[in-house]
Amino acid sequence: MSAEATNPAVSPAPAPPPAHRRKGRPRIDLRRLGRAALLGPTTRDRLPDAISHVVEAHRAHHPDADLEPLRRAYVLAESSHRGQMRKSGEPYITHPLAVTLILAELGAETTTLTASLLHDTVEDTDVTLDQVREEFGAEVCFIVDGVTKLEKVDYGAAAEPETFRKMLVATGNDVRVMSIKLADRLHNMRTLGVMRPEKQERIAKVTRDVLIPLAERLGVQALKTELEDLVFAILHPEEYAHTRGLIADNAAQESDPLAEIADEVRGVLREAGIQAEVLIRPRHFVSLHRVSRKRGRLRGTDFGRILVLVGEDADCYAVLGELHTCLTPVVSEFKDFIAVPKFNLYQSLHTAVARGDGQVAEVLIRTHQMHKAAEAGVVALGNPYAAPAEEQPDGRRADGEGERVDPTRPGWLSRLLDWQEAAPDADMFWSTLREDLAQDREITVFRPDGGTLGLPEGASCVDAAYAQYGEDAHACIGARVNGRLATLSTVLKDGDTVQLLMGQDPASEPSREWLEHAHTPAARIAIQRWLATHPSPAADEQAERDGDRKDETPARRPALDEPAATSDTVGAVVVVDRPEATVRLARCCTPVPPDEVTGFAVRGGVVTVHRVECAAVTRMKGLGRPEIDVRWGDTTEFRVTLVAESFQRPHLLADLTEAIALEGVDIVTATVEPPTQQRVRHTYTLQLQDAAHLPALMRAMRNVPGVYDVGRAQHQTVAAY
Repeated sequence: MSAEATNPAVSPAPAPPPAHRRKGRPRIDLRRLGRAALLGPTTRDRLPDAISHVVEAHRAHHPDADLEPLRRAYVLAESSHRGQMRKSGEPYITHPLAVTLILAELGAETTTLTASLLHDTVEDTDVTLDQVREEFGAEVCFIVDGVTKLEKVDYGAAAEPETFRKMLVATGNDVRVMSIKLADRLHNMRTLGVMRPEKQERIAKVTRDVLIPLAERLGVQALKTELEDLVFAILHPEEYAHTRGLIADNAAQESDPLAEIADEVRGVLREAGIQAEVLIRPRHFVSLHRVSRKRGRLRGTDFGRILVLVGEDADCYAVLGELHTCLTPVVSEFKDFIAVPKFNLYQSLHTAVARGDGQVAEVLIRTHQMHKAAEAGVVALGNPYAAPAEEQPDGRRADGEGERVDPTRPGWLSRLLDWQEAAPDADMFWSTLREDLAQDREITVFRPDGGTLGLPEGASCVDAAYAQYGEDAHACIGARVNGRLATLSTVLKDGDTVQLLMGQDPASEPSREWLEHAHTPAARIAIQRWLATHPSPAADEQAERDGDRKDETPARRPALDEPAATSDTVGAVVVVDRPEATVRLARCCTPVPPDEVTGFAVRGGVVTVHRVECAAVTRMKGLGRPEIDVRWGDTTEFRVTLVAESFQRPHLLADLTEAIALEGVDIVTATVEPPTQQRVRHTYTLQLQDAAHLPALMRAMRNVPGVYDVGRAQHQTVAAY
């Protein structure tokens, strides 16, 4: 990157010592840019001097680019921002110029640079989106709108999270929105020293929690690494200073083992006739800090890595073969990200070679194109609207799978866009976004039909269920992982095959404990939404004691002259002589005919029905709550919850499930608690066609080998299956 603050002391993360600085253009003096900007726009047929450095960087990647949009964008931006100053003292136009230079050096195409020059005009000047659309077209207008902040006067404290939500939604349609935001944040972080310390810290934390993970996921390593160092300097100044000292001390050493190994690598490849460029790639501050914490005392080869750049994919493997033959490889360090690219477009071979003195040098092998993608990520992909020939115009697979091929819309972004729609408020979105972005690795699991699911590392069968079925996953009762029966809490590994077992009743309920195993925002939000409208028995009892329980599953309202009744969605009709009442069966004791039952009134005219021996009845009587007479109506079909106590043995769950199925009973939900002293507790919510069949069902379950007791549930179980 070439732009910097006017005063170098303002920047909290100076560059490494000259011995390890990358080759590139000299840094641009923003004071000079400010003076050029103050001169105003030039004649229509000349490019303004102030954007000459942007043009030079742009032409290096796009020699045939049409520069007229850049000229017009600069003229509009400069005239609109004229008179505005940054807190650091430069004319404001130096900021969009610096942001545009960052993107130009990464290889962004002309439309991105045009929008970058204009990215603050709608937010901070009198320029409107309609003007931008009329002058520069719909694409530039969309990008500028995507990066424009929402006003605090309209959104209050929710302005920042809702701005990020808006930006991410726009990024789902055009990734160039986030490219500009990342470059914008980088330049702001470079000049953050003029802010108050508390504001520096707040901005640095948001950068750490949101922007850096987004840069990583979009593969823009050049921005990500510098942002990490700038955040490191602000949030951990002492550790930053220590790391900087280590780099300076190493640069002062007479010998450089990394350079010596690089010379060996050059010699090996030269003798093999492989054309390659061999470079030393210094570690940035945060990377070196992590290595020092992991290894303790650092050695010369720890301060950087060797980068080998070749022309073709096949050359990468040829280089690997020569290095492993002629030098001493550290086989455990080998990783092939060419055959299996990372989810952020990154491709490279990773290996390591050892010297005789025990020092180990890491080696990265990639093509020049892979290196460009590793540095610039999605910025290097250009226009996402220009789909390859094998894709459909909408960016989806031609085979009808419905999965977007366009790498600027990766799976993680699609999932993020899905769950953000279900986040009901800014606080939940903001906290969930940070949690989601903290999961920086992905796995792929396979469905029995050959399809795949992309999930974050650590995801469970619960996450797979909601990824595949959405809210229909409430009816999931189990899973098979690689052909074996598994609990829903089972953590999945990359390459697993997952078959999800679904209950037949669409009214099936998720367990509250699924939240403990849900790793993805989509799963957590879906479960939380269900629980918010279906409180647990414990919450139900508390609410009934407090008298503030709202109606959960309203039945039809009876006429004024008839008693209230409900089937509570399970066929068991209860009648109460109280017009206008809504009747609900308590799930803490799941009463069924011919149980003796009683009722209690709660807020909203709801009457909850309990078995008379239910613990909640005793508790509410003790609180002086009046009972209401209720009775069973004409009914046969009903739902009941049974608990089976058993000794642990293989295939027990399958045998119990089979015994229930042979009785002609539908399983609505099933939960299994973790074994305790070789004993296991199974809980089933079952749909029976006739109450008279319950004793026979319970006998059939008791006859399963290993089962020593079956009884009616008095409360929900605590572990999910």
